[in-house]
Amino acid sequence: MSRCWSVARGSHGRWLTGEAMRHHWLLLGACGWVLLILMFVSKFIGFRAVDDYGGRVGGQSWTVQGTKVVRPILFSKPVQTVPKPSDQPSAVPTVTDWQLVVESRLELLSNVCKNSSFTNTTHAAISKFVLDRIFVCDKHKILFCQTPKVGNTQWKKVLIVLNGAFPTVEEIPENLVHDHEKNGLPRLSSLAPQEITHRLNTYFKFFIVRDPFERLISAFKDKFVKNPRFEPWYKHDIAPAIIRKYRKIHRNGELAASGLHFEDFVRYLGDAEGRQRMDRQFGEHVIHWLTYAELCAPCEIHYSAVGHHETLEQDAAHILKATGIDGTVSYPAIPPGITRYNRTKVEQYFAGISRRDIRRLYARYQGDFQLFGYPSPDFLLD
Repeated sequence: MSRCWSVARGSHGRWLTGEAMRHHWLLLGACGWVLLILMFVSKFIGFRAVDDYGGRVGGQSWTVQGTKVVRPILFSKPVQTVPKPSDQPSAVPTVTDWQLVVESRLELLSNVCKNSSFTNTTHAAISKFVLDRIFVCDKHKILFCQTPKVGNTQWKKVLIVLNGAFPTVEEIPENLVHDHEKNGLPRLSSLAPQEITHRLNTYFKFFIVRDPFERLISAFKDKFVKNPRFEPWYKHDIAPAIIRKYRKIHRNGELAASGLHFEDFVRYLGDAEGRQRMDRQFGEHVIHWLTYAELCAPCEIHYSAVGHHETLEQDAAHILKATGIDGTVSYPAIPPGITRYNRTKVEQYFAGISRRDIRRLYARYQGDFQLFGYPSPDFLLD
């Protein structure tokens, strides 16, 4: 730096002129540029030092502009969590892990049953109708309550094998499973009152649930669209009756041709008084869309386990183990992804249906959402 200043002045302090003056000013400018470059380099090094600290790899923390500091992931003992009904566990849980899930579900069920604000949608008497839904396996002391559209066919096959009619579930003809006169599955209603009470108090009791609205979609498709079991009364008797009462514009001659729309189905299910009158005409065919409370009386019967369709693979393994039959029979193979909750499908089916009709439907099935921990479908209600 002193060199730069020394060439700018003469030895006796005289100002330089002419050609020498021009050269010296050029040298002075070069020195200035050197200073600027040094300052820039020092700043750059300082910025890199901060960035390297904030973004240290493999170390303790990192930051992203506009967000909070993300703390390090500590590889210690994992925290056990209870999956929501719609979750799909990525790893196979231990027996102890899933026992905690089962216990948490039963605790929720008990708490909601005690909540008086939900009494109208959660409680049902242990009537003959409910006892008709419960199948008995005396050999292994099991009671299974049938809740249609949640994989009940497969559980019936398991019970048929346990009763000794077939060696494996794969060998059971499909048409036999639902033929209650030939499948060899006794119903709890067929027993004497004291025998019923004894089994309710001592046997392992379970049933399966799924998201209530997705279950309704499954019932609608199975009975009014595909009807794979060739049950003509759904199309020729129930559908026309619903259309006449709940479709806003219709012509009698087009009832059979147009078929039941999901919107008609939703209006029928959400009409409390009108639906009850029609259900008396339809008889037991309505079991496919009755609430879980109406089917199995979960607030009156103390069930040992409640499985969820969304976690059926884990629940099936737990139930087989808990009942001691895991070495005797296997639950039929579950195709990948078939039990996963499909919000997109739900949104598509409810698209175009008025908020008023959806809210009425939710009021009918609110107890099922609350009892089994399913989140309310706010994306449809708001």
